[in-house]
Amino acid sequence: MTGPRVLVVDGNRAETRARQIEAGGHGSGEGYVETLAGLLPDLHCDIVRPADGEASLPPGVALADYDGVAMTGSALNVYDGGPHIERQVELAKAVFAAGVPFFGSCWGLQVAVTAAGGLVRPNPRGREFGFGRRISLNAGGRAHPMFTGKAEIFEAVTVHRDEIATLPPGGIVLASNEMGLQAAEIRHGRGVFWGVQYHPEYSYAEIAATAVRYGQTLVAEGLFADAADRDRWVAELRALDASPDSPALNWRLGLGPAIQDRRQKLAEIDNWLRGEVLGHAGRRL
Repeated sequence: MTGPRVLVVDGNRAETRARQIEAGGHGSGEGYVETLAGLLPDLHCDIVRPADGEASLPPGVALADYDGVAMTGSALNVYDGGPHIERQVELAKAVFAAGVPFFGSCWGLQVAVTAAGGLVRPNPRGREFGFGRRISLNAGGRAHPMFTGKAEIFEAVTVHRDEIATLPPGGIVLASNEMGLQAAEIRHGRGVFWGVQYHPEYSYAEIAATAVRYGQTLVAEGLFADAADRDRWVAELRALDASPDSPALNWRLGLGPAIQDRRQKLAEIDNWLRGEVLGHAGRRL
């Protein structure tokens, strides 16, 4: 095999993946692989789904054989517990112990925080959905390689109702907004984790599908006035996905250059791949 190898940990259960696909989106693992491969075409990815059962790696492959591990988002809440969640926390502990570069979006950040000894709780401010607004890099974030090429203040596709209440020892905040912590680095055991509370890997169509999947929940929480209001928003997102340079749609949705420019939108994942993953591959080989 040529090229670096990354393990993608799909955080969702099969039922959630099926509902997302039915709503017009991707399976969480497959969607993440598509994003990674689009940034680094010679990348080889394997997917494991510990929420559905034991996470079995391909025969003859160990965690130490990977150059990176990326954990997707999930509809789960880490504090609910249960084997489907505990298996993911234990896998994150094993990734830290193996010293393999580790990245996570949203749920991936929450699982890594929990595995390293931090605390995740329901966000008292409620759900952050659609776009995280006014995400601001602090001094550590501005200097951090994960954010090379990123604007200091930006929007990002997001969906979550939890927050990082306490980072574990070895954790540093890199970005935040009015809804709480938005990015962090965690050094734990032999490993280094980079994580964000939002979804750089999500397209506009993916978050539109997520709104369809959540259905009346978003109306009940007051994020939309009614189902028709939600459906209009979904239609706008799908139109923007088809025409991402539309000045009218970007203006109406309040989206700035950091999310309109694909390189900036995906900077966190791209920087991790080119810095951490390729660096690890070079040392391993």
